[in-house]
Amino acid sequence: MAASINAHDHAPHVLLDAYEGLLVHVTQMHELVSAEQWVELIEQRTHYVLLVEEVRKLDSVVVLDDPAKQRKAELLERILEYDVEIRRRLMARRDELGKLIGVSQRQRDLHRAYAPQQGASFSALGSDDGEAAK
Repeated sequence: MAASINAHDHAPHVLLDAYEGLLVHVTQMHELVSAEQWVELIEQRTHYVLLVEEVRKLDSVVVLDDPAKQRKAELLERILEYDVEIRRRLMARRDELGKLIGVSQRQRDLHRAYAPQQGASFSALGSDDGEAAK
């Protein structure tokens, strides 16, 4: 139980450092979403979720004084601002991909519906040309 050992002396500092680490991480994720680097963002998001879980556990055993609580609130506010923007952009990307999937499905359906007829038309034209050439 290293967290409870640290909870007496260094935990407030460790907890605030952990929140600052989350802020750094979410800032990097915001840069990735702004650059539309979706694969890298997903990789970072996985790591971010693990960091959030670690901070949550530490947060449950640490008691902060008023100045530390204020600093934590400031960090959380900034973290959440980035998180909201990241989520907004991810939802826009999801909607964009949904539209592209819909277009792709319609194209596939059209291809399935008309490709056999086009093949028959082309072969009929080819046989007529062959007959005329004789």
